[in-house]
Amino acid sequence: MALIVQKFGGSSVKDRDRIFNVARIVANTHNAGNDVVVVVSAQGDTTDDLIAKAAEIGHDPSAREMDMLLASGEQISIALLAMALNELGCHAISLTGWQAGFRTDRAYTKARITRLETERISSELERNRVVVVAGFQGLNKLDDITTLGRGGSDTSAVAIAAALHADRCQIFTDVEGVYTADPRKVRNTRKLEEITFDEMLELASLGAQVLNNRSVELAKKYNVELEVLSSLNPVPGTVVKEVAKMEGMLIKGVAKDTDVAVITILNVPDEPGTSFKIFGLLAQKNINVDIILQSTGRDGKKDISFTCAQGEAETALRVLKESAHYADVSVDTTCAKVSIVGAGMQSHSGVASKMFEALSNNNINIKMISTSEIKISCIIDRADAGAHDTVDRDALARQDMHHILRRERAGIRLRLHTIAHDRRRARTQMPEPLHRRRKCPAHQLRRALSGQLRAGDAAQRGKARLQARE
Repeated sequence: MALIVQKFGGSSVKDRDRIFNVARIVANTHNAGNDVVVVVSAQGDTTDDLIAKAAEIGHDPSAREMDMLLASGEQISIALLAMALNELGCHAISLTGWQAGFRTDRAYTKARITRLETERISSELERNRVVVVAGFQGLNKLDDITTLGRGGSDTSAVAIAAALHADRCQIFTDVEGVYTADPRKVRNTRKLEEITFDEMLELASLGAQVLNNRSVELAKKYNVELEVLSSLNPVPGTVVKEVAKMEGMLIKGVAKDTDVAVITILNVPDEPGTSFKIFGLLAQKNINVDIILQSTGRDGKKDISFTCAQGEAETALRVLKESAHYADVSVDTTCAKVSIVGAGMQSHSGVASKMFEALSNNNINIKMISTSEIKISCIIDRADAGAHDTVDRDALARQDMHHILRRERAGIRLRLHTIAHDRRRARTQMPEPLHRRRKCPAHQLRRALSGQLRAGDAAQRGKARLQARE
């Protein structure tokens, strides 16, 4: 018997038919003799609908009240799924995030888990129940409801798997695994059998929506092996783990993120402590900064540009003008980020050149560049965001041909090795006079078999004569 954590996204439970489809998947897992904890997101576009309702009331609602509102979406999902499981004869109980023991910090709308008290979940599992937990939510020290931010249900599932030492953590989505690019937007993508935590973390951070980046970070920290698979098509998915195949693909995937704003501060004093002052103030407001670019100082001044999420650009602008007292600050919300990711880049040269060539061939200007050991990101105009498809086709085409040729050569070597091995084995098994003749294989096989039978008969006759003498 194993302990399995299964997470289902909003599209997997968006209506009655999808809910019963999920219920059958969970029931089959439980009926196979496993303990099952299920984490569920809000149905379909429920979260977006709730945000729209809040916008009807006020322009800038309180973050605390937004958490109170948004947490209701998951509560609907868990109750309906628990009802469906009970209808199928599988005993289930639904728990909100705080009933399941999630405790968080006080950062409303993007809280972080501080601890997970698993006593309630464990007691329900001991009673042979399927435990259906509301993802995305918890409780802070003030007993206020908090939410973990977009994609927080993935993080909830991984946290439960880590705390309970689960044997498996399955993330069910509306696609069949992790692809080289979004299969709903890009043609000719390929599903990956496996991918490393580092590669998946980069892809998730750069805009790939199949997994939340914080969930991958948590899985890597506690070594929780993940499996990403489809709730609609029962086929093997993609395994996310610490080490993938040693000789894998050079580039594992291409990601595009249009939720990008570029903020530029001109004429910043070129002196120690300036960067700390700027980014320290942004950190106090929980503004996540991605790419940072600083110009060379001239005449005691320098320019600093950085990227953040569009939803945080207005707050960042206000902080820089009112708290840091920088007057020459601008924001550009017409940008997008396109990135390539792959651990193979660490040991292969020329990858950046190929990416830049693909963009150049399509007359796409690069505004900012950021690199790490396993990724390259470029900030471009949002109007050119189709570069995601361009880079996928152009940058991956060469490596695809390389791997196809390598597989073909390996296949030829394997076939040659097999033929040589079969010939050596045939020579050792055939009678000595036979293998020296160059006859057709069928004739040789018949002669070999008949020779072995004759030899066997002669041995039996000799044994009988020896017994008769005794």
